[in-house]
Amino acid sequence: MAAGEQQGRDYLRRHRIPELLHRLAALLLYHRPERPREFLIQALERVKAGQRGEGEYPYLMNEANLAAMFQLLDVVGQGHITPAQYREALQTLGLSTEDLQFGDDANITLDVFKEEV
Repeated sequence: MAAGEQQGRDYLRRHRIPELLHRLAALLLYHRPERPREFLIQALERVKAGQRGEGEYPYLMNEANLAAMFQLLDVVGQGHITPAQYREALQTLGLSTEDLQFGDDANITLDVFKEEV
């Protein structure tokens, strides 16, 4: 791989651009607005405001959706899931799993799942 290509990949990864684009595409497909460009601009403005603490970050899923997803993962009703199940859920949602700091023996509860996702 050429040095320039690797620098480009590092740049995108450092700024989490693939995750941002994936989330924007997911929001776009979920809402299917009549004016997609304006919708995306507004979504990016909400992201910026959320990062500054001036507004709410645009989420695709609400707490009820997250609770339903958790219940699907916790099939026996233990009240927790494994880190492997958690990683799989994040990947299914198109979210990064790079920064996870759960040991393989950790139990992820619904509250932790909601907060982290």
